[in-house]
Amino acid sequence: MNAMNDATQEDSPATHSARDWVARHYREAAAAALLAAERLDAAIAEAAQCVVAAFLDNHRVLACGNGGSAADAEHLVAELIGRLEQERPGLPAIALTVPSSTMTAVGNDYGYEEVFARPVRALGNPGDVLIAFSASGNSVNVVAAVDAAHEREMRVIAFTGEGGGRVGEHLLAGDHLIAVPASRIMRAQELHRVGMHALCDVIDRILLGGLS
Repeated sequence: MNAMNDATQEDSPATHSARDWVARHYREAAAAALLAAERLDAAIAEAAQCVVAAFLDNHRVLACGNGGSAADAEHLVAELIGRLEQERPGLPAIALTVPSSTMTAVGNDYGYEEVFARPVRALGNPGDVLIAFSASGNSVNVVAAVDAAHEREMRVIAFTGEGGGRVGEHLLAGDHLIAVPASRIMRAQELHRVGMHALCDVIDRILLGGLS
């Protein structure tokens, strides 16, 4: 009886509709990734060279973002301090999304717009690199962090959605915009994750002598 119920459920229109919807997500993600490969290879390669130059000159990376983008910022720092695939010494990087006590104190005392900008001003030095994630490209606190990085004479690498948004508008010559070809937040975040892994992989391969 349970087997019959299971078979009936598998053949139901609702189940097929759900499966079709899942498949649609994968097809959309695959199409977006192929488009990103065509558009962003040079931008990510140049951003990797920027980070490598900073590390070789004894500078460091700061990273920030909100929500899923906060997870991407922390993931990036984990790959740099730890490793992606190849063994190497840890690389100096700080996620501005932690500790929570600092974020909440700054947010409470100065406003949420300052939760990344104030740490950038406190921790950033000329020659450091800020890697900012904003799937919309319009996160006010990320824009403020970009401006703060420029005040500290830092370079900026910005992962955004299509068009770059306000974050893209605040970048300067010498910064790097990685505006993924996606307007839906979930697709942009997925492409950010692939781009972030590609960035870390190229950084490692340059540092270890596999790429120039």
